[in-house]
Amino acid sequence: MASFIHLNDGNQLPWIAFGTGTALYGRDATESVLRAIDNGFIHIDTAESYGNEASVGRAIKLSGKPRSELYITTKLGKLQQPGETVRSALLASLKKLNLDYVDSYLVHNPARHPGRLQQIWKEMEEVKREGLAKSIGVSNFYVEHLEEVLSVATIIPAVNQIELHPYVWKSAKPTIAFDKEHGIVTSSFSGLSPIVRFPGGPVDAAIKQIRARLEKTRGAPVSDAQVLIKWLKQNGILVVTTSSKAERIREYLDTINVPDLTEEEMKLIEAKGAELHRKAF
Repeated sequence: MASFIHLNDGNQLPWIAFGTGTALYGRDATESVLRAIDNGFIHIDTAESYGNEASVGRAIKLSGKPRSELYITTKLGKLQQPGETVRSALLASLKKLNLDYVDSYLVHNPARHPGRLQQIWKEMEEVKREGLAKSIGVSNFYVEHLEEVLSVATIIPAVNQIELHPYVWKSAKPTIAFDKEHGIVTSSFSGLSPIVRFPGGPVDAAIKQIRARLEKTRGAPVSDAQVLIKWLKQNGILVVTTSSKAERIREYLDTINVPDLTEEEMKLIEAKGAELHRKAF
C-alpha cells in the first residue's frame, strides 16, 4: 500500500525511502538496494558522497522495475575540480546510476559550498528546468541556510532532509516550522536513533506504552521502530531509513497499516524526547 507526499512543485514522492548512507557508505549497495526493491521499497535515497551510486544503479537495473515505478534521490557533493558545475556533477551521478534523470536532487550540505550557496541554488534551478532532476531540494539546511537560498530562489526547495528524531525534535522545530511556512517537505534521516543509537533514554518507556496500546488496537504485533516511524509520518515527515534484513524492510513498509497514534501519544514522545538532546551526526 503506497502513500505519497505532495511537493510544492506539483510532483509527489513516496512517504518512505530506503537510505544508502551510514551502513552502506563507501560500500557496494547492490544486494541491499535490490532486497529493498524486491520487498516493496520504490523510493531509493543515495548521494555522490556515499560512493555507491554505481551499485545503486546496478540494483535498479537488476530489479527489472520500470523507471517510472521508482523514485530516485541523489545529492550534490562538494564541487571538486575547477570549472565543475552542478550540472556536470549531476551528469556524473546520472552516468553512475545509469539513469536519464533523478526524481530528486538535493544539495547535500551547505558547509561544502561556503559563500556559494546562492550560486549553487541558481545552478540547481537550471538542472530542474532541463529535466535532469524532476524536483530539487536541500539536505542538512537550517533556517539561516534556507533564508540565504530563498533570497535568490525562483524555485523553492521541494525537500529539506535533516537528522530528525525525538532527541533533536526540540532543536529542529524552528527549521520544521520554516519548511512548513514555505511548503518545503521536511525529510528525516536517523529517525530510529532513540532505539538504535541511544537506547535507555527517556523516550523508551513512552514507546513501550504506545506500542502495547497499538498492538491491542491492531490485534497484531507492532515494533518499537514502527511507533517511531508512525510518529514521524503523522508529523508530516518523509522518512529515510535502512536495513539489511528483508523482514525489517517489510516491517518498515507495514507501518502504513499500523493504527494512528493519538494526539496525547504524539505529544508524549515529543515531551520525552525534549528531556535529552542527542545527535547521531
